[in-house]
Amino acid sequence: MNHRGLWVSPTQFLSFAEAKRDPALTRHVATRARFDGGSLGGLNLPNPDPILKAQGKDITVYRDLRSAARVGGNIRRRKAAVLSLERDLKRGQAPIKVERFIRDWLADLDLDRILRELLDAPLFGYQPIELMWQPLGLHQVPNDLLGKPAEWFFYDQHNALRFRAHEAGPDGELCDTQRFIVARQDATYANPYGFPDLSMCFWPTVFMKGGLKFWVQFTEKYGSPWVIGKHPRGATDAETDLLLDSLEAMVQDAVAAIPDDASVQIVEAAGKANSATVYRELLEYCRSEINVAMLGQDQTTEKDSNRASATVGAEVTKDIRDSDAGIVAQGLNTIIRKIVDLNFGQHVSAPVYELWEQKEIDKLQADRDKSLSDAGVQFSAQYWTRTYNLQPGDLIEKPLAHAANFAEPSSLPSDQHALYQCIAHLPSEPLQGHVQTTLAPVLDALKRGDTEAQLLQQLAELQPELNDQALQSTLTRLMFMADLWGRLNASADRED
Repeated sequence: MNHRGLWVSPTQFLSFAEAKRDPALTRHVATRARFDGGSLGGLNLPNPDPILKAQGKDITVYRDLRSAARVGGNIRRRKAAVLSLERDLKRGQAPIKVERFIRDWLADLDLDRILRELLDAPLFGYQPIELMWQPLGLHQVPNDLLGKPAEWFFYDQHNALRFRAHEAGPDGELCDTQRFIVARQDATYANPYGFPDLSMCFWPTVFMKGGLKFWVQFTEKYGSPWVIGKHPRGATDAETDLLLDSLEAMVQDAVAAIPDDASVQIVEAAGKANSATVYRELLEYCRSEINVAMLGQDQTTEKDSNRASATVGAEVTKDIRDSDAGIVAQGLNTIIRKIVDLNFGQHVSAPVYELWEQKEIDKLQADRDKSLSDAGVQFSAQYWTRTYNLQPGDLIEKPLAHAANFAEPSSLPSDQHALYQCIAHLPSEPLQGHVQTTLAPVLDALKRGDTEAQLLQQLAELQPELNDQALQSTLTRLMFMADLWGRLNASADRED
């Protein structure tokens, strides 16, 4: 794999010029027409998920859970939390031309759709993404990233991804690592399928659906009073049916016509109302379990939560959001790394795609800027305008105080103020000359240094050769004068 072409097999190299004429690199590999839903071969590594093993089904059983309002709503909430984050490409150590190339490629993608598909990984454990490579001048890039159904794929005994293709037989078709990447949550060697969060929602959702069904039946049976009709013993079946029809009409319309020798009695279902509490508690428990599984908490959605518990719950949800964002970023950065390797070489650094919450970065940067300002660092007006999105004219620049004015004269003792005045009137030319002589080799090393390691090595080699005798001599005399001035004033204070 280099900048001239692509290794399509261990023994076959395809140049980009040939790739433009080869439709095999641009066609879909995983399609519905080629999918074989019944292939289970000897290479198949079954998904160790306990729910799927107990049910004898594949991961499609989890897709049905999205029809439940509580599960589907929480899925939208988790995906929306990640999509609301700030996101951008960070250059890092990558060359400028590589960063621009990747940024232009990302601009042509439907990133919102791609991010939503990548976010299926924490729900189902793993999410295969097929890369649709296309020539772009002398380069090769994916013109689309397509999330394919996870149930179309399985892992073999060597933890390699395989596609259930008709023509490949029960062992499936080995997926090319240049054509597919897999976003996974908590995948291990023992379980390459990852951990699906929807597995924690399966039984609570099943019980909630069953409990709701029985609760509806209970409400229909005991929620309204029973209307009992009595007719003479010798009534015919036709007369009985007529009475039943009249009672049914009475329940609906509160009006009924009955024979004069029949009677109607309304009986309340006394004592049954408390039984409905059992169904309500079951539904609330199942709902709470689903919230914990999907959001990490149930405080922000339960009526008996308070502000403190809701705050704690929101923090847990934030951790899950950051974990989901990490899965998305890892998947995209894996693709970016493949593009850089293919077009620029494996030795070239790749830019990094990141997602973050803007207010956290703003607070962190504001605290850092305040600490540096308190330490004496002065930022330019351009820095404040650029960093905090200020408008021209928002900042009023004040004249800088003299560097030697360490404190207000009025707040200092007269002798200390006299010492500061003396330091302030020292000629700057000799000190400037000494500093330049001392730091000249250091500045030359900075200009020659390519990396931090090389720069530190050069500085270590230069340290014994630094000509700092003149600067040390000047500073020693100044410190002696300051110490002598302090001692003389201290003696004068004692005599007074």
